[in-house]
Amino acid sequence: MFLAAGLVAGPLVLGVDRLDAATVRGIASATLFAVLFTDGQRAPLSVLRSRWREPTRALLIAMPLTFVLVGGLAHLLLGLDWTTSLLLGAVLAPTDPVFAAALVGRDDVPARLRSLLNIESGLNDGLALPVVLVLIGILGGRPDGESTELGPLLLEVLIGLVLGIGFPLIGAALLRLPVIGIEPRLGPLGPLAVAVLLFAACQATHANLYIAAFAAGITLSTVSPRGSDAFAHVGELTSELAKSFALLAFGTLVTAALLGQIGIAGWALAALALALGRPLPIMIALLGSRLDTRQRLAAAWFGPKGFASVVYALIVLESGIPDAEYVFVLIVATVTVSITLHSATDVAVAGTLGESPDDRGEPDR
Repeated sequence: MFLAAGLVAGPLVLGVDRLDAATVRGIASATLFAVLFTDGQRAPLSVLRSRWREPTRALLIAMPLTFVLVGGLAHLLLGLDWTTSLLLGAVLAPTDPVFAAALVGRDDVPARLRSLLNIESGLNDGLALPVVLVLIGILGGRPDGESTELGPLLLEVLIGLVLGIGFPLIGAALLRLPVIGIEPRLGPLGPLAVAVLLFAACQATHANLYIAAFAAGITLSTVSPRGSDAFAHVGELTSELAKSFALLAFGTLVTAALLGQIGIAGWALAALALALGRPLPIMIALLGSRLDTRQRLAAAWFGPKGFASVVYALIVLESGIPDAEYVFVLIVATVTVSITLHSATDVAVAGTLGESPDDRGEPDR
């Protein structure tokens, strides 16, 4: 509904307003940070220790396969050169935690499946960014404010991890001091302050924002479960408001001229990226896992493309590489279809799932 409102308000229909690409990128990036910080708190170390196998398979096997498969489809269907095709695959490889929320946030969905989707989507956004930037550099692009060399990019991931772990640890230690403390009714403000300061620190140091956000959520829920619980409701509301506003902003980018550039082959790529690009690799990666067939199918389908892909698409658009605008158009088409299909099917799919014997009795927090 919010996406539709943005499409109607934007130049596609009413022409009320259209935000510039840099503004939409900032909104989408901040939204993704908020969602990852909140979702990370669903995966304290106790959960990671017991449910690391399926997310590891998804990240190490399914994600690279998706990257190559979508790139191969782009090369065959659209005739793009291999580097540009692989760039498109890298932008569309990460899944979005925002549009998997109906599964991740429901207690009646099996815990192992929720953990898989939550941990995978929490980490793959930050892990895809270095690949995207390196490929832009190979194509001769120069994204504003971003390095395209592997060494500095890996350092940014490391700094993001250090900041994401360090800020919650320092915050929790300070709040334990007798002279500081916190009023119980103001409990949500502690994690909120950590998130705001972490965001600013990442911006100042060029740290990987998404790795930092998810690591901070994990650390906070581990060292301060009471503070994390106090923040949970506020965090979810903040994430939902940010998501709604970001969808409105994204909708204003879509114009009739942009849609006219997609073509039949472009829409076919969008459909195949969703129907094959995620499902086939994840089904391969989860062979022999403890998830039953229904859960594996749900995990395969819920590989939505969302704000991470929007942010990376806008980086591509501003990078000056050949075919930058066409790549952006293809990503917008895929994200739009994904938002529509995954948001329309999440509740229905969640309703078909039930706890399996292997999930009962496992720690969730």
